[in-house]
Amino acid sequence: MSGAIAVRHGSFGRATIYELDKSLIPHGHREGHLIFYLDGASASVNASGNDYTVDVDSAVAVSPWEPHSFNIDSSINGPMLCLTLYIKPIWFLETSQRAEFSLSFGRSDIIMTDQIRQWVHRLTGQMLNEESDSLFNGYLFEITSQCYQQSWSGRRRSSVLNSMRSRFSDYRVRRSLQLMQDNFTTTMEMDSLAREVGLSRPHFFKLFKKQMGVTPNLYLNTLRSEKAIEFLMTTEKTVSDIGFDLGFSSQASFTRFFASNVGIPPSDYRRVANAGT
Repeated sequence: MSGAIAVRHGSFGRATIYELDKSLIPHGHREGHLIFYLDGASASVNASGNDYTVDVDSAVAVSPWEPHSFNIDSSINGPMLCLTLYIKPIWFLETSQRAEFSLSFGRSDIIMTDQIRQWVHRLTGQMLNEESDSLFNGYLFEITSQCYQQSWSGRRRSSVLNSMRSRFSDYRVRRSLQLMQDNFTTTMEMDSLAREVGLSRPHFFKLFKKQMGVTPNLYLNTLRSEKAIEFLMTTEKTVSDIGFDLGFSSQASFTRFFASNVGIPPSDYRRVANAGT
C-alpha cells in the first residue's frame, strides 16, 4: 500500500518522500512539480500527452497547472520510493531574485547530473533524519534552479509576462474561477457553472482549457486537494469531518479521492506531516 515516509511544509510549498505502489489519475498543481527516483521500481509520468521516465538516471519536471498522471508497475521491483517537490512559483521567484524565473519548465525530462543527484541526496537525508531547517531551503532552491536551467537549455525562454499573458484574459474564465473558489466545498455541476458565465458546456470547457491549461474538473479537484491538505495540517478535524466539509458523502469517498490525487490516504499524510513539524 502506498504511504508517506516524510513530509515537510514551508513557505517554499511542500516536500515529500513517498513509497508508491499505485498509479495516480490525471491531476494538476498550482506549484512547480519535481519527481526524483530514490529506490525500488521505476515509473513514468505522462505530462500533456507525453511519457517521461523516473528512474536512477532521469527525473521529471511538471510546470504549474500542467496536467499529468503517475504510472507505476510495482509487480516486478516492488513499490517506488521517490522524492516529490511542490515548489511555489512566488517563492522561487523571490528566492532567485530574477524576473525570468516563472517556474514554467522548458521541458519535462530532466537528466540526473552528479550535481542534481548530490543535492537530492542531501535534501533526502535532511528529511529522513528530521534535521533542522537551516540548510533545507538552500538545498531545495539548488535542486529546483538546476532542473529549471537544464529544462531551458537550448530553448528560448519566455518571460513571466509572456508565459502568463494568455491566462485570466477572458472575463468569463475569471468569473468561473471565482465561482469555483467560492463554492468548491459544495456539489458543483459543470452545466450550471457554464450557464452562470453565459456559455454552453462545450464552449466553456474549450475556453477554460485554452486559458488555464487544465479542464474545469481538474481545477476543481486541485482546489479540493489543497484545502484537504490545509485542513489536515492546521485543524484537529477528523478525516470524516474534513471530507464532509469538502462536499464528499462519506469518509470512504473522500479517502479514495485524496489517495487518487495526492498519492496516499489522508490519515497517513496527516500522521507523517505532523511528525515532521
